[in-house]
Amino acid sequence: MKQIAVIAGPTGSGESTITNEIARRFPDHVVRLVTATTRTPRDNEISGVDYYFFTKDEFAAHVKDGSILESTYIANRDVYYGTYIPDLQKKIDSGKAIIINPDIVGARYYKEHYGATTIFIVPTNIDELEHRIRSRSPGVSEAEIAKRRDNAAKEIREEQSFYDFTVVNADGKLQEAVGEVVEILKKEGYELG
Repeated sequence: MKQIAVIAGPTGSGESTITNEIARRFPDHVVRLVTATTRTPRDNEISGVDYYFFTKDEFAAHVKDGSILESTYIANRDVYYGTYIPDLQKKIDSGKAIIINPDIVGARYYKEHYGATTIFIVPTNIDELEHRIRSRSPGVSEAEIAKRRDNAAKEIREEQSFYDFTVVNADGKLQEAVGEVVEILKKEGYELG
């Protein structure tokens, strides 16, 4: 039985929403890895549930002591993300399928070290992605929107070919995208119940 799967995509593609929906549908068989980050929590986000929120100094200390396994710095947002080993180990020990939402660095790591199946989530187009970003972060600046659009287009252009599968998450079609991901996971040997 395969245990670790990667569901990734540019910011706003819906990779976290799809992951959460799969974990909700199959609570006895699937868990989501909680990523460590230095970004500020959004409204209603809880440390240890949504992310492990650390200051940059705390994050650096965890990298140094080995409790953050792999990490990436997102320069345009001045934020670090990484795999927090205590959470990963606890979830491996549970025996459940673990879904991880990393960037390309993490996706490569999990594919190489854990044999993870990798799935890339994309919007129908970049305008759809921009709409999602504006909806979830109403105060975001036009400069930030432009950066995120450019980054998403670059990720799709340069990284999509690395992934084993691509799933389109179109506006209003979340359940279809979730269903497609579930079918891929089942075919790839993940125990979903």
